[in-house]
Amino acid sequence: MTAILVGMSAGIDPVGLTALAHGAGAEPAFLQVHDPALVDVLTAVADRGASDVLLIGAGWAQPGPKRSWLRRVAAHWLRGYDGPPTLRLAPQLLAAPDAELLAAAIAAGGAPTTADAAPLHSPAWEEVPRHRHQVLVCRGPRCSALGASAVTSAFGDELRRAGLGDDDALITVTGCQFPCNHAPVVTVQPDDAWYGRVSVDEVPGLVEAHLIRGWRADHLLLPRERRGDPDHAIAPRKIGEARSESPG
Repeated sequence: MTAILVGMSAGIDPVGLTALAHGAGAEPAFLQVHDPALVDVLTAVADRGASDVLLIGAGWAQPGPKRSWLRRVAAHWLRGYDGPPTLRLAPQLLAAPDAELLAAAIAAGGAPTTADAAPLHSPAWEEVPRHRHQVLVCRGPRCSALGASAVTSAFGDELRRAGLGDDDALITVTGCQFPCNHAPVVTVQPDDAWYGRVSVDEVPGLVEAHLIRGWRADHLLLPRERRGDPDHAIAPRKIGEARSESPG
């Protein structure tokens, strides 16, 4: 049987997951953001002749999708592959990046999944979400090395404490946003606010100032000039305040 350890969350450490998988003789794959994508790994192992494949979701990094997403993606792949192998799903997500836990999960195996499982499409996912703000947390190499994973989790915790849901602020993990010297970088749209050196300790104040009170967090705000528009740098001001035009 071929085992595939699947990173569920965008916030998971791909290097650590890959090392853990290889140490157990498993293949690493990722459900989102990181490479290789799960469907590509499934195709690769099936092309090599694997007849029995076990999917084990890595669930220790938050926030992350539920185990049902493994079934959805696996069923989608099964419907498109000619002569697919038996595809099994471990009954639980792996709770920690632990070699013994992974070995036990591989030994326990899982129940077969079929191509008629829930599809990727749903009427509930048709409309663009109604959030007022989208908080983009950079997970490029420098930001990740300087704690962006914990910052992502801190935003989720703080929004829940503040009683804010996805219709208020949608937290999204991104790749590199480029001003790497200011890592970890967080941007808030549609306000075009760029924040640098955002630590876990800074998250509550940033949520209170920007997402609740509507003020940019001045001490974290990075100046930004749009190309060809040097007089329109983003300066500290209340969100929605009219921008004064330069004289002349």
